[in-house]
Amino acid sequence: MLSPSIMGVVNVTPDSFFGATRTPFIPDAIARGRALFDEGADIVDVGGESTRPGALEVDVEEELARVLPVVEALAAYGPVSIDTRKAEVARAAVARGASVINDVAAVLAEIAGELGVGYVAMHAQGTPQTMQIDPHYDDVLAEVSAALVETAQRARAAGVKQLWLDPGIGFGKRPEDNWSLLRHVADFVTLATSLGAGVLIGTSRKRFLSTAGPEPLEVDDRFEGSLATATWALTQGASMVRVHDVVALAQVRELLVRPVVEVGS
Repeated sequence: MLSPSIMGVVNVTPDSFFGATRTPFIPDAIARGRALFDEGADIVDVGGESTRPGALEVDVEEELARVLPVVEALAAYGPVSIDTRKAEVARAAVARGASVINDVAAVLAEIAGELGVGYVAMHAQGTPQTMQIDPHYDDVLAEVSAALVETAQRARAAGVKQLWLDPGIGFGKRPEDNWSLLRHVADFVTLATSLGAGVLIGTSRKRFLSTAGPEPLEVDDRFEGSLATATWALTQGASMVRVHDVVALAQVRELLVRPVVEVGS
């Protein structure tokens, strides 16, 4: 099997939901990104605006000031994606060395096509400010799938060659919606393959994981759930997982793709 990719997270923000990986100071963000590459990340995702539920929007100039020095520095060490909803930030980051646009709003396909870079299109219901205010689906699998097909078609029409589809676990979804999407990763893989795309899954440290046990879990206690769900996604054919804990996933990936060797051979 082809080895799936690991996307490591660099949050150049003071307010991202997982405090252990907030690096609001540029030297710290660069150091974290270099460490993620050393730990086994295939691509480092740099974001300057938190998209946690209820997060406030950051203006363009502030977001640019946060991410551009980090993108430029890290691009010397490996592939970098820019996690943004803003056209100005996407363009500037690509000019500084980003090779993928990670678009949680699925509005930047035309820019990715124009610039000739990879594109991650994610499904979300609403904005970070509103997405967890009573989200609702009649059929979450059908509705998310239809939206991703439309996005993929738009991206292809815009000239995007390298495309990943992300069902947006945690973005405008109830816990039961998230679990349903996760159960159907293989179906998303089949759909994406028919469209010439890969699937990216991001479950790392997200709130829905706290509903798996008898007691709610705080973000610092969601490592095991993060590891288990990312591993599940890989076994179901996801071509990329976005994670905070790269070392553990790199070890899992090695075990999944290593040929089985008989004992004593």
